[in-house]
Amino acid sequence: MANDDHRVVLTRYHDVVAAYRNRDLKQALFDEGVVMQDVLINLHGDAHRARRRLENRLFRRETFELYERELFPEILRTTLAPHVAAGRAELVSLGHQLMMNLGALSAGIDRPLGTREESFRLYELMMAFIEGATIANYLGDRVALEARVRDALDEFDRDFVRPSRARRESLLAEVASGALDEQALPRDVLTVLLRNVDQLALPDDMILRETAFFLLSGAHTTATSFTRTVHRLLDHLDTNPGDRARACDDRRFLQQVVHEVLRLEPPSPVRRRRALVETTVGDDMVVPAGTIVDLDLVAANRDRDVFGTAADAFMPGRRLPADVAPWGTSFGTGMHACIGLDMAAGTLPDGDTNAGGPADLARLFGLVPVAVQAVLQMGIRRDPDDPPQLDAMTSRGYFSRYPVLFSARH
Repeated sequence: MANDDHRVVLTRYHDVVAAYRNRDLKQALFDEGVVMQDVLINLHGDAHRARRRLENRLFRRETFELYERELFPEILRTTLAPHVAAGRAELVSLGHQLMMNLGALSAGIDRPLGTREESFRLYELMMAFIEGATIANYLGDRVALEARVRDALDEFDRDFVRPSRARRESLLAEVASGALDEQALPRDVLTVLLRNVDQLALPDDMILRETAFFLLSGAHTTATSFTRTVHRLLDHLDTNPGDRARACDDRRFLQQVVHEVLRLEPPSPVRRRRALVETTVGDDMVVPAGTIVDLDLVAANRDRDVFGTAADAFMPGRRLPADVAPWGTSFGTGMHACIGLDMAAGTLPDGDTNAGGPADLARLFGLVPVAVQAVLQMGIRRDPDDPPQLDAMTSRGYFSRYPVLFSARH
């Protein structure tokens, strides 16, 4: 743990977990940028509880089962098909396309034209929102970026949110009149917000930002983890070629790989909190109101007291204490635990661990392992003539380009 007069940095696993659960610490990483203003992740206290209570209804086991077992396989097939036919793809873009298609469903964004042009326009807007959400880590001209994000929000509202909203308001009116059964309503964030607009006192601009937030958050973390997992796994297979068949066939192993990648490379390497009142963090350190408390997830996830002397090593399936998640602190805990954890990374094994056994049949493996398995089965490999590149415009360690080739065979 390090500190100065106005900032404290927590680096140990249990200190970070305790800070997550400290209700006197408010989320402060996404204070900058118009797209994140007053969205779920930035709310605190009663306002956060009220909105999360409503939106939690969407993120239940049956919804995740629908996505992973019914909707996502078709998205994978149609999104991958042209790239596999061409024998190549750019993985960063491909991952965001895959996850955007599902993110649009959960956010409540319709694409009535159903054209590639319409989907790519939504993709461009979503990528602008992602840049806006992570503006605190942006190394370029932030004023210019903010202007681009505002323009993207206006276009998103005009071309996607308003038409999607009009259709849902019509359906809600039919339900209210008794002409339509409630089960026919879309199961998405926009519908939930519109049903509770008076209860939550949500103005139109807030509905717009919340919908944009769920679109970007539903796609970005999973897409980033997808690319990083493929990268780590290809490195692993270079030195352990015998694991390729296992990776192609065993989702349990791939889920362990994803969890280990998330531990070593958290999508957000630092979480930031601000003390609302005088409170205690770390080793009983009392900090005054207004103190910034940074949670260093990279350091916490490599805490040797928790993850052992090989904490820095890539070891899928490593043995951990019962109270420690295999992804470390990357998904948070307490009131700000990731609402889409089970959808992205699946559920943990319970009981029977035999492949194809009862526990396997009931288990969710997560969209990232499912997507990684799909590209492995298409014979994915790096393009030797076009190496991957890191994004020089952010401090988050994202790839900007990751060219790959497909052989369409194991």
